Amino acid sequence: MSGIIFSIRDLCWNPLLLAAFFGVGLYFSIKSGFLQLRRPVYIFRSTFGNIKKADTKDGISPFAALSAALAACMGTGNIIGVASALTLGGPGAVFWMVVSALLGEMTSCAENILGIEYRAKNEKNEWMGGSLLYIEKAFGRKTACVFSVFCAGAALGMGNMTQANAISTAVCEQTETLPVALGVAVAAVVGMVIFGGVKRVSGVTEKIIPPLSLAVIIALLAVIIKNYTFIVPCIKQIFVSAFGFGSLSAGVGSYTLSKALKEGFARGVFSNEAGLGSSPLVHASADVREPLEQGLWGIAEVFIDTVLMCTLTALALMTSGAYGNSTPLSPVQMSVAAFSDIFGNSSGVFVCVALCLFAFATIIGWGFYGEKAVEYAFGEKAITPYRLVFLICTVIGTCASLDTVWALSDIFNALMAIPNLAAIVVLRKKAVYHIKKISPENSRLICD
Repeated sequence: MSGIIFSIRDLCWNPLLLAAFFGVGLYFSIKSGFLQLRRPVYIFRSTFGNIKKADTKDGISPFAALSAALAACMGTGNIIGVASALTLGGPGAVFWMVVSALLGEMTSCAENILGIEYRAKNEKNEWMGGSLLYIEKAFGRKTACVFSVFCAGAALGMGNMTQANAISTAVCEQTETLPVALGVAVAAVVGMVIFGGVKRVSGVTEKIIPPLSLAVIIALLAVIIKNYTFIVPCIKQIFVSAFGFGSLSAGVGSYTLSKALKEGFARGVFSNEAGLGSSPLVHASADVREPLEQGLWGIAEVFIDTVLMCTLTALALMTSGAYGNSTPLSPVQMSVAAFSDIFGNSSGVFVCVALCLFAFATIIGWGFYGEKAVEYAFGEKAITPYRLVFLICTVIGTCASLDTVWALSDIFNALMAIPNLAAIVVLRKKAVYHIKKISPENSRLICD
């Protein structure tokens, strides 16, 4: 059975799907005049330079929406996933990861614009919609319901069980904690958050993600600066490997263009989720007047998650020598070895804490995505049963072997991406209309 599941996963994540991610991002980049590259100062001023609180009781602030979205995508993939991409695709995977993210910034921008444009209020007078309602606008309710089922499945698997397993692995390597006891404890804390709704989810992630991300970024920069003499050779290695030219240092091997491109692009998609239709579910709750305002926060989200975090992680792994070690290391061991330059024997504790907090934030972020999907398809009465199933899966995740769960999650992600990307293409003119409200001469903040 597992063999069939893995075959289906490989069939879903084929070059055509990756090309669709590339094509949609490229389309909106061209239509916007490569806004993400051309107007970085404007984007920063309109987002982090203009942070505000929500004005209404039924909305959350744009920054809180960003924090919740980052919580869902900035899981273990930003540390362990980058190490895996280097191992499987070589240093060139980093180059293609950044390329996919730069294009994905505009895909995320378009998703958020459409999510705000077509959102609506539920029975509790809260915003809901995001990708669900723009898919409904493009293809009808049945297609949106199918998307919601895939989203709920991805939330249980990739967004929950795999993250709980990462917490279990990290903690059990440092302590003698029993996985079941740990699972019950994690589920209890997760339950206290997700039963509080979007305001509690966003409130918790707003307190966790910014300081945690800053701490990890500082640690990564410290590793890179300490090994600054290797920065230029490593960057050269990234570009050489990106196009499959030659072989690399002993103990690392040689990599083809196809390997670097496939692993880098796939890792970028999995890391920032641009194009999956997941993050618009929480961005749609933001209290904004202009759809483009939250679209710019989508650009910031992908930049922080992949262009910044994943690139710094890769450089830290490479400059420290953790990648390319003559003794093959697992992704976790590689991460611990890199941070040992700064934290010494305590590097394992630092990686453990960072992984646990990132994974916990991902669980509660995806818990919100899953319940919004279930609410859309089955009504508000289905939310509580789904939350209980979600918590049971958290406990199972800390104890289970998750290769098959990962494969199923990959399948659900692909099945989410197909209708989401198609809907964005169908509604592209509406997204472009809002994007083009920024003219080269217009420096006025969208949110003013």
